[in-house]
Amino acid sequence: MKIGLISDTHSYLDDAVFEYFKDCDEIWHAGDFGSMEVIERLQAFKPLKGVFGNIDGKNIRMIYPENLRFQCEGVNVWMTHIGGYPGKYSPLVREEIRKNPPKLFICGHSHILKVQFDQKLGLLHLNPGAAGKQGWHKQRTLMRFEINQDRIENLEVVELNPRW
Repeated sequence: MKIGLISDTHSYLDDAVFEYFKDCDEIWHAGDFGSMEVIERLQAFKPLKGVFGNIDGKNIRMIYPENLRFQCEGVNVWMTHIGGYPGKYSPLVREEIRKNPPKLFICGHSHILKVQFDQKLGLLHLNPGAAGKQGWHKQRTLMRFEINQDRIENLEVVELNPRW
């Protein structure tokens, strides 16, 4: 299964996303869509999984949950918008992640691209950074990877044109 991972579009969806995700089976959005237009464009292109972010309004919150746990191939996945990272998990997820850690933990919110393995919990943490133009980040990013049975493989970071 080939996955395109994106977050923090804040109502802006670069046309390059469609080129980078053309070979993906699904797109996963880790929150702060910003508008229904972003959702509709992604849904029309590929199957879409997502969570709402802190800037998303009621219309998006009625469609997408705050936390999404699911199985992809043999990998237990947890996606949320505000999740923190290994050693500094958000209080919103800290207790549950310790009790029942997923194999893959995905979040957005910080606009900081991060790939980190949590040795203590045995999980891979991914934050694709921000693909939109809103925020303090200078470089817009997203990720592609594959899930092959119970393995996460071929992770790529994609840098879109700078924000300016």
